[in-house]
Amino acid sequence: MYADIVVIGGGASGYAAAVVSAEICPNAEIVIVERLSRTGKKLIATGNGKCNLSNRSLKSENYHGSVDAMKIIDKTPDYNDFFVRGMDIMCISGSEGREGGIYPHSNSSTTVVNAFRLKLKYLGVKEICGFEVKAISQKNGKYILSSEKDEIICRKVIIACGGYAGTSFGTDGSMLRILKNMGYKTAKICPAVAPLKVSPNRLKGLKGVRAKGSVSAVSDGKILKTEIGEIQFNENNISGICVFNLAYLFQKYEGKMILRADLLPEMNESDLIYYLERIREKRAEYSIEELLTGIFAKNLSVYLVKNTLCKPMTEKINNVDENEIKRLARAVKCLEFEVTGCSPWQNAQATCGGILSECVTEYLESKLHKGIYFCGEILDTVGDCGGYNLQWAWSSGIWAGKHCAESLKGGKK
Repeated sequence: MYADIVVIGGGASGYAAAVVSAEICPNAEIVIVERLSRTGKKLIATGNGKCNLSNRSLKSENYHGSVDAMKIIDKTPDYNDFFVRGMDIMCISGSEGREGGIYPHSNSSTTVVNAFRLKLKYLGVKEICGFEVKAISQKNGKYILSSEKDEIICRKVIIACGGYAGTSFGTDGSMLRILKNMGYKTAKICPAVAPLKVSPNRLKGLKGVRAKGSVSAVSDGKILKTEIGEIQFNENNISGICVFNLAYLFQKYEGKMILRADLLPEMNESDLIYYLERIREKRAEYSIEELLTGIFAKNLSVYLVKNTLCKPMTEKINNVDENEIKRLARAVKCLEFEVTGCSPWQNAQATCGGILSECVTEYLESKLHKGIYFCGEILDTVGDCGGYNLQWAWSSGIWAGKHCAESLKGGKK
């Protein structure tokens, strides 16, 4: 089979790249190849099926990696231009900041996938599913994409097949392995937007607890980044959006990173000590398991008292001295967990690491193989949770698709 442009990967960035390529080169033969039986499977699962398309607050600090995501995002259409005007997808948005997500009005990701399929059909883009690219080679100025049984010859290639995250949706990192063998350099790869593992012994008694607070990633006593939100304690990991947004740091600080939780960020330590001293006076004859009742859920209250004071839970509160009150206040404000690992790929929403910026031009074209373009998660950039990764998928897909199509026409580069 022959094609002008082949997009490898039928996900968010691949959809965007194919749409823009077909709009610029309407007479070109453009094909999406997908290893699964259908395109859009990972996109359908995005945002718990609600598809957080973007965020009203897009900033450089929301992206991490060697590829400057915002440099490209700033040069591509926003959600109004691309989705509302270009795709006829009605959207709604939340408030500014972390909650400022952009969603389809239907609150369903299938709306977005169906709109893409309609658009691609209208533009004449073909989809070939069940085609897993095993090798990329060159012959007579063309690229040959080989699967186990077939091959496609094409003039240009856009690689949009993601990283390792979401293995059940077809992104298992196999293309990154192929690209490494072709000479491409990658940043260290690890799960991102994912729970972080800590010792199960430190979590004993906390399973199922959810607490609002702030959590910081700390290394060698230095606070690397702090996030605020709901902290979720599980059997062997800590999760929640605030933790997800710290997971990318594991790539650099593996083996020397601590999560430090402040369970009462709205109160300073001195005020908390005073507050606990008042409780000690009022509840003097109660057992110490009631010392934090009214502040936290029962199991979190007991965990903090038990692990800080190391006394029988039946002991009276009036036996707690001033130093123990201070230790308890410190534990509430500075509860630390040593990070032992990142969650498995099936629990990660994105990949940290990928093709380094030094391997691509400002147009996301390969410096090693002219005519190959990259977009989405396969590149070394990852966004925070909240629509940032999908925005990167759309923008990088649009950018790669635009310049790939223009080069096909012989137009301005």
